[in-house]
Amino acid sequence: MALDYSMHILLVEDSNFVRRSAKKSLNQLGFENVIEAEDGNEAIEKLEAADHIDVIVSDWVMPNKDGYELLVWVRANGKYKDTPFIMATARGEKKQVTKAVEAGVTDFITKPFSAKELIDLIKKVFGVGSAGQAADQAAIKRQRRTADGRLLLRVAHIQITDHLTLGVLKHLIDKGELRPQHFELETICMPSWNPVQQNLEKGQVDAAFILAPIAMDLYSFGVPISLILFAHKNGSICVHRKSEVEGQALQDSFVDKTFYIPHELSIHHMISHMFLPELGLKPGFHGKGDYNAFFEVVPPVKMPEYLAENPDSSGFMVAEPLGTKSIAEGSAELMFLSGEVWENHPCCVVAMRNEVINEFPEAVQEFSSMLVKAGQFIDKRPETAAAIGVHFLDPDRKLGLKEAVLKDVLKEELGIKTSDMYPNVDDLDHIQQYMVEEMGLSNIIDLRKFVDTRFAQVACQGLPRRPSKMHNVSQIVSRLKEHSVTGRSSKANLNLEGKYLTFSVGNGEYGLDIRRVREITKMQVVTVVPHALPSVRGVINLRGDIVPVIDLSHKLGMGAGQYDDRARIIILDVQLNKTVTPVGIAANSVSDVLDIQAKDIEEVSAFVQTNGKSYIRGYAKTNEKIRMLLDLERLFA
Repeated sequence: MALDYSMHILLVEDSNFVRRSAKKSLNQLGFENVIEAEDGNEAIEKLEAADHIDVIVSDWVMPNKDGYELLVWVRANGKYKDTPFIMATARGEKKQVTKAVEAGVTDFITKPFSAKELIDLIKKVFGVGSAGQAADQAAIKRQRRTADGRLLLRVAHIQITDHLTLGVLKHLIDKGELRPQHFELETICMPSWNPVQQNLEKGQVDAAFILAPIAMDLYSFGVPISLILFAHKNGSICVHRKSEVEGQALQDSFVDKTFYIPHELSIHHMISHMFLPELGLKPGFHGKGDYNAFFEVVPPVKMPEYLAENPDSSGFMVAEPLGTKSIAEGSAELMFLSGEVWENHPCCVVAMRNEVINEFPEAVQEFSSMLVKAGQFIDKRPETAAAIGVHFLDPDRKLGLKEAVLKDVLKEELGIKTSDMYPNVDDLDHIQQYMVEEMGLSNIIDLRKFVDTRFAQVACQGLPRRPSKMHNVSQIVSRLKEHSVTGRSSKANLNLEGKYLTFSVGNGEYGLDIRRVREITKMQVVTVVPHALPSVRGVINLRGDIVPVIDLSHKLGMGAGQYDDRARIIILDVQLNKTVTPVGIAANSVSDVLDIQAKDIEEVSAFVQTNGKSYIRGYAKTNEKIRMLLDLERLFA
């Protein structure tokens, strides 16, 4: 049975940005009949006016009439009582799932979710491919042993630095530096916390690197899992949107704006809940109280994009390297690192299915010991770990993660720490007590039964502990402004770090990212193109390709360039109208390839920019010279 892409989908979501993004993704996947509603009341109006709706996808937490109230109305309405209703919600607690099931929800999906996850769920609802999926799941359960009898250990993770110990372990095994005798490792990268949670709960993976509060919540509802290690300590960052209003107070930049968190059951939600009130704010989910700053759950990897594109967003708190990436890209400014609020706090943990622990204790011990060794590797060799991490966390290069960014994160004094992965029960208890008593989330569990320290005691034997310490949040707020300036200078230029081809034009020295350089050729006869822009010298024939040549001197406002026998044409790969095109620029001479560090780069001041813009990305100070690093996107816009 094929999925009907002409079906009518009612998408109910109070966040305009999230709703439009979801609709766009559905449209791109072939669903053209997507109807929008911003709350339950508008959804009812759309349902009453429509001839038919094939499936309803509704957020839970909304103003006026929320998703649960909409569900109750739908199930009481004769026309739509059997219409599939998918509850999309940030409320990842198991007790919320139970409430929705009792009210007649068809299925649910926990925010954050991707468009593909939603489509897979719609397919499941309509019975498309269900037999094949069941067979796949059965096959997964049968394949716990390899041909030689070892455990085929399937471990889920997402694309954050918190899970780098898993990536380093995989690298060390692939390179033969570690040779497991009892298990074979299979790492499974997932787009958000929702599939990690579901796959661990259903036994489709054997273990997961997962947020500690999610793991505790699953355990409280009888999911047979145990916590065997901490994945790390510290490692998260809080950033705010770069202000476009001169002199705007920090508090004002959050009022009536959306603040992104990766999951309701997360240390990020907890620390934000502690921190934002110190700015004079009342944070909460839209429509569920008298709040003036609104939490919204989105996939971690989407946060930099959402912050940059959504003017109604104020900031986010998430695991690194996503915050530093936003700072380096110029869309965010640092507020604080999570370690400044709660030093050496837990966040992600390694949770494992109990049947795996019981059947393969030797493999679990070996896996735990090797993970701890991977954590020690990261602690002692952060530069090498950063190189490994770029490939593990961003294998398809979709995040645009740079080695310099990850290296900065790993070397941050109060940043992520992987040298102590022993599970501290008292710290976990602090999380659950705060979430239950102060935030009204989840349940209290018996941590002594949930945390299995047998394997950590062996793996961490002889290694020093990093005790946690809670700091005064109000003191952090008082020094926030000064700290933010420090953060900008240390992180804002990380995206510029790298190897540059340096050359001269006129009396100036310039640099270009070497990855954009295709080749360098001697100056040659250029064919003039009638009526071309003044900065275009003409075109050349480069082995059959017609390549335009730009007079960079003229482009930079210094008049037509004068070129002698030392002149060169630098052939660049430039993206024009979504197509990479070779373009040449004329330079008086080419000097060298330099490895330029972020610490040697300064931002371009507004004083030297024209109309607030510049063709210069930054100034590099090397060998007592100043070299201007060119911004090719603006240069050829």
